Amino acid sequence: MAKVNYSNPVELRIAGYMALKEALGIDNAIRFMQDCYPGSGDYTKEKYERPEVSHEEAVAMIKEYERTKAAS
Repeated sequence: MAKVNYSNPVELRIAGYMALKEALGIDNAIRFMQDCYPGSGDYTKEKYERPEVSHEEAVAMIKEYERTKAAS
């Protein structure tokens, strides 16, 4: 098995998830991740504390983010 040095954390995470899936199968990989990362907070409560964002507002926010990121 060849080892690869992943310098990009996203690529490393994807490779790790793929290795889990190959070793355990998708169902067990998901159960393993849920066991390791149980989450926190109250999603239902927090969901209603945030204001609703329309599709158009979300697209505008993404475009603004991309414009700002490209300028830096």
